[in-house]
Parts: sequence; C-alpha cells; structure tokens
Amino acid sequence: MPHDIASRIEYSEKYQDANFEYRHVILPKELAKALPKGRLLSEGEWRGVGVQQSRGWVHYSCHRPEPHILLFRRPLGTDPVSGKVDPEAARSARRKYMQEFG
Repeated sequence: MPHDIASRIEYSEKYQDANFEYRHVILPKELAKALPKGRLLSEGEWRGVGVQQSRGWVHYSCHRPEPHILLFRRPLGTDPVSGKVDPEAARSARRKYMQEFG
C-alpha cells in the first residue's frame, strides 16, 4: 500500500461508556473501496490496510452511510500492549466513569 494513502488515515480521540472505550477511524475513500463489503474486518485485515493502533481493538460495527468510517471498541481496562483486560483496571475505569457520568 502506498505510504501516502496510509498517512491520510485519521483517528478519533477515544471516548467511552461504562463498559467499553471506543474510537473511529476514517479511511481515505479510495482505500475503503477495496475493503470487503457488508462485514466486519478482522484485525489482520484492518492492520493490512494501514490502520495502526494498540492491541485489543475490535472492529465492531459498520457505519452504513459512510463505509469509510470504521468503528472500533475494546473493553475498559484493556492493556494496550497485550490486548488483555486487567480486571482491576476495568473496575477502576468503570468507577471513574460512574462518578463522572453515572
């Protein structure tokens, strides 16, 4: 994949609810046209088109009106290096969320 296309991938800030943290990734439209239609991408597929993010993220939904926007989530408390959930970090993040928004 040409480097100039990968450099045009945009990443949102992370946001969360009581269970997950989320982010969305906006692909250049010409890159999105080459992706499989109507299904979620595996980690190997989204990494293969140049999406770069820490471990634990899962492509969980298709944004039908704008298929070039990929929606990702991972459980609160996910270690970004291993991709595994740390139960204590998850409880702490959930408590913090509930204090702020609950």
